[in-house]
Amino acid sequence: MSWSAPLYSLYERHIQRSLDRDALPKHVGVILDGHRRFARAEGYSDYQDSYRIGMAKLQEFLGWCQHLEIPAITAWVLSTDNLRRPAEELDPYYAVLIELLDEIPRLSERLNFSFQAIGSLDLLPSSLVAAAKTAEQHALGTGFRVNLALGYGGRQEIVDATRSLVTDLAAAGVGAEGMAERIDTAGISAHLYSSDLPDPDLVIRTSGESRLSGFLLWQAAYAECVFVDPYWPAFRRVDFLRALRDYARRERRFGQ
Repeated sequence: MSWSAPLYSLYERHIQRSLDRDALPKHVGVILDGHRRFARAEGYSDYQDSYRIGMAKLQEFLGWCQHLEIPAITAWVLSTDNLRRPAEELDPYYAVLIELLDEIPRLSERLNFSFQAIGSLDLLPSSLVAAAKTAEQHALGTGFRVNLALGYGGRQEIVDATRSLVTDLAAAGVGAEGMAERIDTAGISAHLYSSDLPDPDLVIRTSGESRLSGFLLWQAAYAECVFVDPYWPAFRRVDFLRALRDYARRERRFGQ
């Protein structure tokens, strides 16, 4: 055991004791960034090893959230931009994501969460979509909610929500002249991928990048953002607790 491990354990307990549970976020979004850079930094010859470490870290992260009773988590694991990478890069990652999805029902039973995959699933391989649908059908816990953003892009979500709203209005008999008046903030919000969840209070991005890259573009308008240096596979519980402490200390103004 590293000499620093006991110190970090004490530090974690100190931060956790200092957290006001009533001030914790109700919905945390997390951008799992830095798998390939982690692999290069650690000398892995195969990115798939780093992906597996990252997905194991996600399972661990969900346990941290369950312990702190955070009601909703949205984890971005695959963007629409990622889909432009060559097949030799994507296929190993798809395989690891399927392994994760196959584990979701057992993890749900242990941690008591429900599960939804969000994003442009029609752009993904059928095997990955099938694994996501199976996970949704069998992860039916009632403790908290986990969203996995697969093939997700924030701009595309807004486009899809607007199209869905227009389709519903047309089906309700709203003509072209009255359509524009009925396309509003509430209508679009009601047609987002996870319209049943509150907007995220906190968004965390790993790997030192200080941008959201379109993650929950509509919903995160007033979210607090925390950007941390560790790559996702190296993200620690103490990093998460620090992010929560940072969030709890902020005065939220919601644009006012």
